[in-house]
Amino acid sequence: MPPRRLRLIDPEPPMTDPADVPLRIAIATNDLETLNAHFGSCRSFALWDVSAKSARFVEAVGFDETTDQGGKHDDSADRITPKVEALTGCALLFVLAIGGPAAARVVRAGVHPIKRKEPEPISAIVAQVQDMLNGNVPPFLRKVLGRPAPSFLEEETR
Repeated sequence: MPPRRLRLIDPEPPMTDPADVPLRIAIATNDLETLNAHFGSCRSFALWDVSAKSARFVEAVGFDETTDQGGKHDDSADRITPKVEALTGCALLFVLAIGGPAAARVVRAGVHPIKRKEPEPISAIVAQVQDMLNGNVPPFLRKVLGRPAPSFLEEETR
């Protein structure tokens, strides 16, 4: 069964600052308020557009087919493909855990998985991404955001 999607109807806000390009992130959640799920067993992804200056909830993608976190996978049911497809356009995926084969498929789809040890409020994840975007952006995200790498002289003068 395909995932269910709940999208905002509001039009996207106009970009006033080309340097403030939003980064789409996905958060594995079972309640749409907390990062609290493993990749295979999450009931939803909360998708957010996050920039250095703003953050906006974009969409919730719900899944009927999930795993039980028991460590064994049922080969007759492909639960990974719909989740990987739901990540289209995302740069980061926050999860509590993700298995090797699923992580490889997520990375091949161009999404960087980030595992957290404990559940966290989604608002805290969004704030952390904003802090990162306001600081020294990692090289793999600079490419996604279309930002040039800082030159050696720029780094020295900061």
